[in-house]
Amino acid sequence: MDWLTPQEWQAVALSLRVSFWAMLLSLPFGLFVAYALARWQFPGKQVVNGLVHLPLILPPVVTGYLLLITFGTRGPVGSLLQEVGITVAFRWTGAALAAAIMAFPLMVRAMRLSIEAVDPRLEQAAATLGASRAWVFATVTLPLILPGILTGAILAFAKAMGEFGATITFVSNIPGQTQTLPSAIYALLQVPGGEGSALRLVVVSVVVAMGALLLSEWLSRRVAARIAGA
Repeated sequence: MDWLTPQEWQAVALSLRVSFWAMLLSLPFGLFVAYALARWQFPGKQVVNGLVHLPLILPPVVTGYLLLITFGTRGPVGSLLQEVGITVAFRWTGAALAAAIMAFPLMVRAMRLSIEAVDPRLEQAAATLGASRAWVFATVTLPLILPGILTGAILAFAKAMGEFGATITFVSNIPGQTQTLPSAIYALLQVPGGEGSALRLVVVSVVVAMGALLLSEWLSRRVAARIAGA
C-alpha cells in the first residue's frame, strides 16, 4: 500500500509493538495490584492507590523525566541494568516502559471495579468447601472478572498507542527506533508541508483507538453473556 510512506509505516508498526508489550507485561502486575486494592486491607493502602494513579495526575513530561533519572544509564536502576547489558533509555523498550506506566492506572481501575463487583460471599462459599485461595481465584473470581480484565487490557493498549509526553522525554524521537505514532505526528507538524502526512497518521491513530474501544466493548459483552449463560 502506498497510502503511507515506509517511514510512516515504521512508526505505526513500532507503536503497535510498543503498545502490545506495554499491555502484556503490565497485565499480571495490574491484576495483582487491582486485587490487592479491592480485597486486601494493609498499612499504606491509600499511598499505594495514590502511586498507582499518580501518572494520571502528573504531567507526562514529569513522568518521563522521572523515568530518565531512574532508568537512564546513570540512574540507580539504569546503571544496574547497564551492568548486565540491558539498556532501556533511548530504546523502544524504554518507550514500552513509559507507555506501560502511563496506561497502568486505567488498567488497574477497570480490573478493580470488576473485582469489587464480585460478591465476596461467592468466594467465601467456595472456601468453605475446602478450596484454596488460589483455586477460589482461578475457578470463581477470575471467570467473573474476565470482562474487566479484557477491558483494562484493551484500554491500556489504546492509551499506550497515544502516549507522547513521557515517551519523548524518556526515549527521545529517533526514527525507526523510538519514533511512535504521536512522535511522528509531532515531528511532521514541525516540517513545512508535513501536514498531509501528519493527517494520515492522525487518521490511523483514530481508527486504531476506536477499534480498540469497540473491541473492548464487544469482548466484554460476549464474555459477560457467556458467563450469564453458564
